[in-house]
Amino acid sequence: MPGTPRVAGTASDRAFFGHPRGLVGLFFTEAWERFSYYGMRALLLYYMYDQVANGGLGIPDDTAKSLVAVYGSATYMAAILGGWVSDRLLGDRRATLVGGVLIMVGHICLALPAGAGALFASMVFIAGGTGLLKPTISASVGDLYAPNDPRRDSGFSIYYMGISVGAVAAPLVVGTVGQTYDYHLGFGIAAVGMALGLAVYLWTQRHLSEAGSRPKNPLRLSEVSRSRASLVGLGVACLVAVVAVSAVTGLLSIGATVNLISVLAMALPVVYFTVMLRSKRTTAAERARLRGYIPLFVAAVFFWVIQEQGATVIAQYADESTDLDAFGFTIPASWFQSVGSFVLIVLTPLFALLWLRLDRSPRAPSTAHKFGFALAIAGVSYLVLVLPASQGGLSSPLWLVGSLALVTIGEMCLSPIGLSATTRLAPAAFATQTMGLWLTAGAAGQGIAAQLVKFYEPDSAGTYFGAVGAGTVVLGLVLFALSPLLRRQTEAADSLVDHHEDALDVTGVHR
Repeated sequence: MPGTPRVAGTASDRAFFGHPRGLVGLFFTEAWERFSYYGMRALLLYYMYDQVANGGLGIPDDTAKSLVAVYGSATYMAAILGGWVSDRLLGDRRATLVGGVLIMVGHICLALPAGAGALFASMVFIAGGTGLLKPTISASVGDLYAPNDPRRDSGFSIYYMGISVGAVAAPLVVGTVGQTYDYHLGFGIAAVGMALGLAVYLWTQRHLSEAGSRPKNPLRLSEVSRSRASLVGLGVACLVAVVAVSAVTGLLSIGATVNLISVLAMALPVVYFTVMLRSKRTTAAERARLRGYIPLFVAAVFFWVIQEQGATVIAQYADESTDLDAFGFTIPASWFQSVGSFVLIVLTPLFALLWLRLDRSPRAPSTAHKFGFALAIAGVSYLVLVLPASQGGLSSPLWLVGSLALVTIGEMCLSPIGLSATTRLAPAAFATQTMGLWLTAGAAGQGIAAQLVKFYEPDSAGTYFGAVGAGTVVLGLVLFALSPLLRRQTEAADSLVDHHEDALDVTGVHR
């Protein structure tokens, strides 16, 4: 039923480094899923703009960068639908399994030498699969903890290291094989990675919370009228017909597709926030929390604008403007996409302890403080590239390593904390859907980036890095200044919950 509390792990379950034992299965499942995704991403840009004679598709580099960005955008945009399917139809566990299978099929499409058709088919499968898997597996982590468990932020930081383990290995293995031997062989290894992730999940899911075994807000037959179902079916048929006609007549060009996905990526979160705020299933306290969550979401969008350019602008900078022979051997350009993940692995234990200590102190930094710092340091990561990019010629790879390390520090202050905050602030009736909404911050960021990367040119890279970096620093400082106001908003919502629960205790309705 809407509003039913989620079943969480108990505080006595400390089998995995002081955390619930279910965390270990989710950790390794996510590690393999991210191995498959980041392995694919490490090769994708080079596969698109490389010459056909070299096994690539020969797509112009500016078009390829925009396509990679909207590929990622569509992947995370699907998380809204995936969250709804989990909350209303499948439950987290089944949605995670179905999503993993679709992702594996998408990588198999890329592993086949079938040209651009296989590329676009992979986009559909991987977008749909990630839309199901990402919000549900993250929600499963949240279900392991009680709402006020002080281990929550630390647990999400450990879970986030699972992402890093997969992401650091993927470019080194998949990227090296793909760039050195054959692109399709590299994509095939990514498919094997997802298969291993599914095997781990099936073996360990018995340790997860029972809350994920069923829909949190199941759809009842009485809610689905025959007329409404007919209307939805007609709408889908019309949409398919419009897309088909546009593709045949040439109206649906690559450029038009990029622009359409960019607009949808930016509009979808706005629509969904509106739906949740106006829903009768959202309580007054949950509505107040959502309003305080919106600035954090916007900050996350602009953070991902920079971070997700690692697969587009930064990948091209590594390939064309960096001295890849600086250390006496040729460094595959795809290797640079492992830098951030390696830094995450090194720093995650430190940050997990840091958040645990700070969150227990009376002067604990708020989520908005952490997000503001993340934005500012992401901007600085671009500003440090201004000097080498403006000097001309090939720059030392150490500049790029330093930039990637900085943005990763920002990511540690935003992404795991954002996952934790989302599971804490989500309305009960929209639990997994709100996790999907959090993932659309990445979709919106990449939708914006798909338009932004068109302005990147190797000859004017310094200007690009300076403008984008400075603007992001300013946004971070603004959020930092607004953090006291946002904290008061959340505290006011919590007081509403406490007052409501006290009233229910008095009447004997609750507990």
